Amino acid sequence: MGRVMQASQDNPSAEALDAAAEILKNGGVIVSPTDSVYGLVCAATTGNPAHQRIFAIKNRPATQTLPLFVADPEDLLRFAATIPSWAFALAHAYWPGALTLVVTATDALPAEYLAPTGTVALRCPNSQLVRELARRVGPLAQTSANTHGEPSATSGASIEPQIVDAVDLTLDGGPAPIAVASTIVDCTGSVPRVLREGAIAEKDVMRVAEV
Repeated sequence: MGRVMQASQDNPSAEALDAAAEILKNGGVIVSPTDSVYGLVCAATTGNPAHQRIFAIKNRPATQTLPLFVADPEDLLRFAATIPSWAFALAHAYWPGALTLVVTATDALPAEYLAPTGTVALRCPNSQLVRELARRVGPLAQTSANTHGEPSATSGASIEPQIVDAVDLTLDGGPAPIAVASTIVDCTGSVPRVLREGAIAEKDVMRVAEV
């Protein structure tokens, strides 16, 4: 079995943060709890071998792009080139939380983490553990911690053993508070478009966006 550490999402220990940040900074892959589901995580840095390693661990097509975790709601201004007013409203209402916003990216992000259209999916999760790691390391590329086609892990105990074996560190934070994947909203058009309805209902997205 791979290395496993207990880690509180609300009040992570210095030991857990230091261990995870060191691995991420050195091109490693971790499993981390989030407010929604557990994720495979690496630093979104140029040429990071962990980026492609995540696809291999997950057995997921490498042609897809990975969403990024950011540390704070204000990071939307840093990484999104154009932001409709209703997208700001959504971020204000649901960040930190289980909402992923697809935006046109700025050049502050490496091109290898962007879709061919120049977009990126950003989320500020409601997890002090993940947010502190993003503050220390920078944006974090991530995807659900399960092999392709299998259910998302919603607790440390439900992570597939082969995933634990394949990563450099698994942070076990117990059950994920929401245990449902985030809602994904495309913010590149004139109105919001829900690409995946998850923890936040589409009707609530539209209500907040007021379009």
